[in-house]
Amino acid sequence: MLRRESARCDELYVLGDLTEVWIGDDDDCAFAELIRDELKRAGAQCRVHLMHGNRDFLIGPDFARTCGIDLIDDPWVIERNAKRILLCHGDTLCTDDLAYQQMRAVVRAPSWHDETLAKSLAERRTLAVFMRMQSRASNANKPAKIMDVAEAAVTQAMLLHGADVMIHGHTHRPGIHQIAITDRYHRRYVLGDWEHCGWLLRFDGEFNMLRFPLEGRCET
Repeated sequence: MLRRESARCDELYVLGDLTEVWIGDDDDCAFAELIRDELKRAGAQCRVHLMHGNRDFLIGPDFARTCGIDLIDDPWVIERNAKRILLCHGDTLCTDDLAYQQMRAVVRAPSWHDETLAKSLAERRTLAVFMRMQSRASNANKPAKIMDVAEAAVTQAMLLHGADVMIHGHTHRPGIHQIAITDRYHRRYVLGDWEHCGWLLRFDGEFNMLRFPLEGRCET
């Protein structure tokens, strides 16, 4: 996808969770090197913007400089065709999941980052496995509804940023939603995860959500 889209577009936005986990910009495993190489290749073709997700929030400025890409804040507003488009990862909108929001506040704190990155690569790899196991176990016992975005949080974010369109991922519930706010209809695009299929929202004057196969693993 990076190779194909970077050759045809002006800008490419990755809205978090580019990787299943990121243990630091000094990661020297083969997969980390592959990601660096592919982002360098894409960044030489178009502008690439990367937002942190809940799995890759340790990606830092060294990684961005190495790859020639931009790290952007969450949320991020762009304007296209006189419309304000609000980009976000999506996890901050899941306000009904109080346990997750508390955990997020801890791991996003600069002190947690510093303490974690001071550990050896081996220690961080072990920690990453442990945290993913904890996350899966926690999610297995939660009602599905609280892991989705809260309607009030979506409305508040769109009003705060004066947005006409919102785009996010995180929830693994791809879809296109119409939202009525102050007597106007707004649109929310939700990108899916890449477990079985790839998802892409392409803008060519209008938005088109695309689903594509991942080496024959696409669901019908």
